[in-house]
Amino acid sequence: MKPLGSPLGSPLAPTLTPARPADAKRAVAAPIRVAAVDKAPLAAGPAATEEAPRIRMLPLLLAITVMLGITAWPGALAGPAGAADHPAAMALFWAMSAGFVAGVGFRPENLLIRLLFSPLACWLGVILAGLRMASLIT
Repeated sequence: MKPLGSPLGSPLAPTLTPARPADAKRAVAAPIRVAAVDKAPLAAGPAATEEAPRIRMLPLLLAITVMLGITAWPGALAGPAGAADHPAAMALFWAMSAGFVAGVGFRPENLLIRLLFSPLACWLGVILAGLRMASLIT
């Protein structure tokens, strides 16, 4: 049986196949066969072992503070000679990224990525950046 032309006029649009060969002449009124779609049951929510995603205000506020602080005062990440301190910047921006990821409630499935963007990582990045900047002052 030859499929009918595309009803939308595009060669990429799906083609219609009449339900029975006898209906090929009356293709407009012929019922169309639709392939069955496997419908898996939708989960009602997170599994019992997982916690539901939630906003964590402390990491989110820390990330927003770092973002606004570095935008308003980029010289805070400069060393005594005035050059950018890349290790401190990397630690602080890692803390900001982890704060945003953890703060909005996203929880990656991969364990390594989950640890890198956890609230603990957010605080660790801020502490490392602070220690780095303090070591440059003395």
